[in-house]
Amino acid sequence: MTDQPEERALLDACAQESLRLLERNLVPQGILAASRSDAAEARSYTRIFGRDAAICVLGMAGSGVAALEHGAVASLDALAERQADNGQIPKYVDPAGSDADFWYLGCIDATLWWLIAVDHVRRCSAESDVAGRWQPQVQRALQWLQAQEHQRFFLLQQNEASDWADIMPRSGFVLYTNALWYRVKRLFGLPDADATHRHFNELFDPFSDELPEYRRVRLLRHYARRGKDQSGLYLSFVNFSFVGDEGDVFGNLLAILCGLAGDSQAQRIVKALLAARVADPYPVRVVTNPLTPDDKLWRLYMSRHRQNLPHQYHNGGIWPFVGGFWVMALAAAGHPALAQSELLKLAHVNRVGDWRFAEWFHGETLQPMGMAGQSWNAATFLAAQRALAAPAGGHRWC
Repeated sequence: MTDQPEERALLDACAQESLRLLERNLVPQGILAASRSDAAEARSYTRIFGRDAAICVLGMAGSGVAALEHGAVASLDALAERQADNGQIPKYVDPAGSDADFWYLGCIDATLWWLIAVDHVRRCSAESDVAGRWQPQVQRALQWLQAQEHQRFFLLQQNEASDWADIMPRSGFVLYTNALWYRVKRLFGLPDADATHRHFNELFDPFSDELPEYRRVRLLRHYARRGKDQSGLYLSFVNFSFVGDEGDVFGNLLAILCGLAGDSQAQRIVKALLAARVADPYPVRVVTNPLTPDDKLWRLYMSRHRQNLPHQYHNGGIWPFVGGFWVMALAAAGHPALAQSELLKLAHVNRVGDWRFAEWFHGETLQPMGMAGQSWNAATFLAAQRALAAPAGGHRWC
C-alpha cells in the first residue's frame, strides 16, 4: 500500500466509486454491462453479458457488500436459465427474459468465464447455499466445451471473431480462449489438463527448445516460426499455416494468471509488455502491434463502423478492465511495487470524465471511447486491489 496520502485518497475514491457504479448497474436479474443510457440501450449494453457479468463476479463475490454478493449470484442464475440445450452459455441475456443472444459464430468465452465465475462464487461468496448451485448447468457447459476440444492437442478450436475480441481475425487455436480453458480444466478436474498445458506452450511459444512428440505440433510450429522473430510473448493464435503475432496483451496476461507461463516465461512477458509501453500512460493497450489494412491478417469487417482501425477498440485501444488483469498479473509474477503503481494509473483512467469509467480509449490520442459506466472496469479494479492486499501465494482471483 502506498504511503502517500494523495495516492491513498485516489485509490479509496476509486474503490468507492467502483462500488457505487456496480450497485447502480444492478437489476434484480444481475449486473448490466454498462450504465443505462439511450446509446447503451441501442447497442444492447443494458444486458447481462456472459463474459462481462462473469468477470464482474470476480470483484462482486467476496466484496462483503450484500447487494453485490446477491447480484453476483443473480447474474449467474440469469445466464444459467437461458443456457442452450447443448450447454452453451449465452453471449448475453435480456434482463426482461425476452432475448438470449449467441453471436454470429458462437461466443466461446462466455461459457468459459461463466464456469470460472461459478467456481469463484462457490469459494468466495457471502451468500448461503451456493456450494452445489448450477451443477446440472455446469455439467452441460463442460460437455459443450469438451465437444470443441481437439483430441490430440487438447486445446479448444474456434472460428474468427468468436471471443471477447469479436472483430479480430484470431482463429484455430486461440491463446486467450485456451488460457481460460486450462483454468477451467484445473478448477473442475477435467482430464488431460497436463496435455493442454504442454501443447499450449508448444504451439503458442514455437521458439521454445522442447521438441514436441506429436508430429502435427511440429508442423504447426514450423509454420509459426516462418518469418517471425522472438518477441517474448505468446502468439495470439495458431492456425494451419498462419498465426497471430500482433501481441495479444490480454491473452498473455491470462497465461500468467492461469498458471500456464512458467516463471521465466512470465518474466519475459512482463519485460516485453513494458518494452512495448502498453500501460503508458494508462493500463492497458490490448495489442502491442496493431493490424493495418495492408497486413495479411486484416479483414474487411475490422473497419465496420470504423471501430477496429489501428489503435482503436480491440486493435490497440486502451481497455481499463484489462488493466485490472495487468495489475493482477504483475503481482502474480512477483512485481508488487510495480503492480501498486499500475493500480494508481488504473484509478486515474477510471476517473477521467468525472469517474466516467469509459469502455476504452484511443491508443494514441487517449480519447475516451465507447460506453460510459462500464461495470467490468469497476469490478476488475476491486479485484486487482484485493489481489494486492492478499498474502503472498493467495488465490489469483479472490
